[in-house]
Amino acid sequence: MTLFGTDPWWIILIKAAGILVYLLLFTLFNIVFERKVVAKMQHRVGPIMNGPWGTLQSLADGVKLMVKEDFRPKNAEKFVYNLAPYLVAIPAFSILALIPLGGEVSMFGVTTRLQLTDMPVAVLMLLALASVGIYGIVLAGWSSGSTYSLLGGLRSSAQMISYEIAMGLSFVSVFMYAGSMYTSEIVEAQQQPLNFLGVEIPIPGWYALLLIPAFIVYVISMVGETNRAPFDLPEAESELVGGFHTEYSGFRFAMFFLAEYINMVNVSAIATTLFLGGYHAPWPLQGTVVDQGYWGLLWFTLKVILFIFMFVWLRGTLPRFRYDQFMGFGWKILIPVALGWILAVATIRNIVTHGFGVIPLVSVVLFIIALVAYLYVIDRSALDEQLQNEPDPADDDGEFDPFAGGYPVPPKPGQRLPEFAEVVEGETVQDPVDAGTMTQSDKGADS
Repeated sequence: MTLFGTDPWWIILIKAAGILVYLLLFTLFNIVFERKVVAKMQHRVGPIMNGPWGTLQSLADGVKLMVKEDFRPKNAEKFVYNLAPYLVAIPAFSILALIPLGGEVSMFGVTTRLQLTDMPVAVLMLLALASVGIYGIVLAGWSSGSTYSLLGGLRSSAQMISYEIAMGLSFVSVFMYAGSMYTSEIVEAQQQPLNFLGVEIPIPGWYALLLIPAFIVYVISMVGETNRAPFDLPEAESELVGGFHTEYSGFRFAMFFLAEYINMVNVSAIATTLFLGGYHAPWPLQGTVVDQGYWGLLWFTLKVILFIFMFVWLRGTLPRFRYDQFMGFGWKILIPVALGWILAVATIRNIVTHGFGVIPLVSVVLFIIALVAYLYVIDRSALDEQLQNEPDPADDDGEFDPFAGGYPVPPKPGQRLPEFAEVVEGETVQDPVDAGTMTQSDKGADS
């Protein structure tokens, strides 16, 4: 920690410019990478026109957005409408300043670390910076003067706040094991040999292995935090056109687009730092020559790309959640599991420190009972709700009008369409579903 705060001003400037360039280049890579991977999954070709193998397609898209006509809706709140994109983009560029991209290096004769700065509450600062972006999204939706944008902004704020709670809770067990909130010290703490139930295993003790539940909760939360598929409810084009940025175009829209892809890098970088050993090489290369100096930047980038591939894989595989399912999953599953895991880790740490006493034993038993009971109640309540909403076929009078509300709707479980009769070529034919007979067209098809 003695290396932070002592760098010359020009070294700090070089680091800040390097982070900016790193994020911009990563964004250009991510856009082409995503389109290529999804095309491969769907047996398509993907971008091939601009640059070698289409590698400059994202640059062409960026130039197009920069020179595209920029307009502002008539009913928009001018000042807030112009401010919102900056409230989203600036925190996205700032988060990587607290992430260690590498170890100690020599930069123009000055010994420094590949990290702009660090602080005693660095991880909490990361959460704070991520939370500022919510204001930009809400204000963008409100200031646009559009119902679709307002609904998208409200969805985004509710989604990001709820999933940030689960994300923050997943960090607590990391703090317990590392004993620090410095991002650089958390990385170094993961280089100790893995200790499982008192047995030392000669591999790095990455917290993705030691704290698997916290890692899973964080990975799910970071997908919801970034509004990416299958959790892209704020931008559901089938419902909200484009969500909170529906009324934006040109450079302002480009800032929202850029912030989304930069946030993908940010949450992946946090996962790499807190759970995958940061910039250090994986086993068995740990401690070798390729685990020193500027090599750390390579390992860090490869780990981040691994998470970026996961984002793309989910987008090309899973359908979009329904909004109530998505919010219920965050509040009823992720947050209770994260809280339960914190209690379990605290109990395990107490057992390791003070021995296996009566109180820790009772705590473990009570935790297991409470978890099983909670999951049972969740399943029973969902089943009871489904049975309660399902009408009794015996009470059904058979009358169901699919156009009663003005739009065609499918029948609920247990409901059936009323019997009807129609005349076809002078012959009365009953409904085939209720009467078990065939229409003239069915007879002709069978013959």
